Amino acid sequence: MKKLDLYIIRKFLGTFFFSMVLILSIVVVFDLSERLEKFIENEAPVKAIIFDYYLNFVPYFANVFSSLFTFISVIFFTSKMAYNSEIIAILSTGISFRRMVRPYMISAGVIACLSLLLSAFIIPNANKKRIEFSEQYIWKKYSNKEENIHRQIAPGVFIYMSSFNVYSSRGNDFTYEVFREDTLVSKLTAKSISWNKELEKWRINNWTLREFDGIKETYTTGQTIDTVLNFSAAEFSEDPKKIKERLTLPELDEYIARQKLRGSSNVVEFQIEKYKMFSGAFATFILTLIGVCIASRKIRGGMGFHLGLGLLISFSYILFMQFSTVFATNGGMSPLLAVWIPNMLFAVVALFVYRAAPK
Repeated sequence: MKKLDLYIIRKFLGTFFFSMVLILSIVVVFDLSERLEKFIENEAPVKAIIFDYYLNFVPYFANVFSSLFTFISVIFFTSKMAYNSEIIAILSTGISFRRMVRPYMISAGVIACLSLLLSAFIIPNANKKRIEFSEQYIWKKYSNKEENIHRQIAPGVFIYMSSFNVYSSRGNDFTYEVFREDTLVSKLTAKSISWNKELEKWRINNWTLREFDGIKETYTTGQTIDTVLNFSAAEFSEDPKKIKERLTLPELDEYIARQKLRGSSNVVEFQIEKYKMFSGAFATFILTLIGVCIASRKIRGGMGFHLGLGLLISFSYILFMQFSTVFATNGGMSPLLAVWIPNMLFAVVALFVYRAAPK
């Protein structure tokens, strides 16, 4: 590496981490002022507030807005270099603009790897503690209020419950149906079903089993039976909106495979979460290139104009990401395509500004 590379990398990463610490400090102060009454009211221990909540809140928030921090950092220090005529001095020595961009990409690679590592392995484990703390001291504990629960737990296997009590792990009016090629082969109905923690099995009470073989029907009844079924009580006690925040990349792959096997309709949300890990990391390179191309030109508006333009582009990226994921969730668009559309659009923008950058 040349001294120029080390200079730019040090400037880039230094500005990135400094801006992140500064903004996160402000966010923590505002969040604390908003949550303080809840903490006092629910008698949350100071140690738990610091280590269980905020120590896990900071990396989560930082990773969500890492693209924004990256873009602002590039705009800030590159604009300052342009204002001090450093960019002109670099290019006048015969170094090409393409060569000057190299240390920016190296720095972006470091940030992208950190972002991917955080989102895939570290943050999900941190979220478990953060969400657990929040449920105990901030939010009301999740309670399944769903009624008339219909779910497919395996291909051709369906369950029904009129309601499920999270605290007692008990479901009422249980039905278990097995189909083979759209033909009902067995149907089990029970007054109730409950989870037996000791045996790690479901206990079915007052049950009736009907089995069909063509026109022949077998009818069996019983009082209580303990059996293993392809679903767990935890599936009803967890907030569906929070499950994906707690899953590491391997756990997410396993969960998606399990949901696909069951024919679940909410698998798209988890696929989007998985693809976001990689698209978010890749976005670091695109936004870095756009930032350096915009900010390297010395203009009359100076740093203020560059920062304003940088914020506009950053929020546009976030807005495009939200729009595309909504289309995937509700409009039937491919989750992979929906997540990568913003990157493809902004890659075109990056190519355009790169061609127009000072050479």
